[in-house]
Amino acid sequence: MYQSDFSNADRPPASWRDYLVPQDWARFTAEEHRVWDTLFTRQVPYLGNRIVAPFLAGIPALGLDEPGIPELGRLNARLQPETGWGLASVAGIVPDAAFFAMLAERRFPIGNFIRGADNLDYLTEPDCFHDIFGHVPMLAHPPVARLMQALGRLGVAAIAAGHGEIIARLYWHTVEFGLAREAGEVKILGAGLASSFGEAHVALEADLSRPRFTLPAAANTPYRNDVFQPLYFVSDSLEGTAAALESLDLAGLSALAR
Repeated sequence: MYQSDFSNADRPPASWRDYLVPQDWARFTAEEHRVWDTLFTRQVPYLGNRIVAPFLAGIPALGLDEPGIPELGRLNARLQPETGWGLASVAGIVPDAAFFAMLAERRFPIGNFIRGADNLDYLTEPDCFHDIFGHVPMLAHPPVARLMQALGRLGVAAIAAGHGEIIARLYWHTVEFGLAREAGEVKILGAGLASSFGEAHVALEADLSRPRFTLPAAANTPYRNDVFQPLYFVSDSLEGTAAALESLDLAGLSALAR
């Protein structure tokens, strides 16, 4: 459901550039810009102090609090000087090998479409609100910027070695749907939670399991990409988990498989 479904880890890799398309920002309608504004103004007040601080800092730093769907050229002009990351427009879900290859080169795929006004809470695949609002603020934070590139490099190697499922689970349970402790409180970390009004509530407030994040536990916990998660791993800290993942190599990843 998000960026890559990690179901095609054994396919031969393709160049990530093959998946690039123009954003064609001028074609977005006034209604589509209103959808972005509706989602933004609904999500930000709820997140408040429920999300890790670097996410909140990234919104004004990148101009994401300005009205309407962001134009990627302008957004890149703000993001690249911060951490060297760039955003690239794609038409939909990018296969695993290409997705991780993009991350390895500090490029993040952004869907060139947005959900309809009648489907604010349902996505068959990630749109530009998930991709930009959920992921991009954290790409302006150097520890996360380094982590994402490291995951890209490791992901490429893992897929080639037949361990795509392991790197998928680590990515899923941190970058997409992880929680983290900050100033003694459990807060949202993952982009899938940051961009989902309904699941953000569930992750923090529902009566469900929130185990402590460890590399072995996350690597061996399957997930589903079509429903809310049955559990959410809680990292001791954003920085600690980022450092642990950044330092993981292919031998260490292979050792996590049971």
